[in-house]
Amino acid sequence: MTESRKIVMGQTLQIAIGEAVCLAVMYGVYALLHKLALPVVLGGVVGAVLAVGNFFFMAVVATLAADKAEKQDVEGGQKMMKSAYPIRILVLAGALIACAASGYFNVLALLLPLLFVRPVIMIISFFKKGA
Repeated sequence: MTESRKIVMGQTLQIAIGEAVCLAVMYGVYALLHKLALPVVLGGVVGAVLAVGNFFFMAVVATLAADKAEKQDVEGGQKMMKSAYPIRILVLAGALIACAASGYFNVLALLLPLLFVRPVIMIISFFKKGA
């Protein structure tokens, strides 16, 4: 496994752990509000999987683009990043819409895990700077 793949896998694992912690907190809040039910649990799990998957594919594309730039193909790397973004967003939106339309998932619980990624990244970067 190359060094860049190890980095992507490590970062994705960190995001997945952060998502799991945030998901547990979210479930705790739902439980305190007496709203914890199967659609909330399913929505949270699917939302977290989509969030981690979105991060993983973004990291893979960024690594591939950086490899191209390293080989003096900066324009190719930029095109790769620009073309991958709408594809990731369309796939993510399609999955969210399909899940929400099915009626098996709580929509708020489906969307909240997508918002957890940024704070998790900020917390991870805070602790990396301190080390």
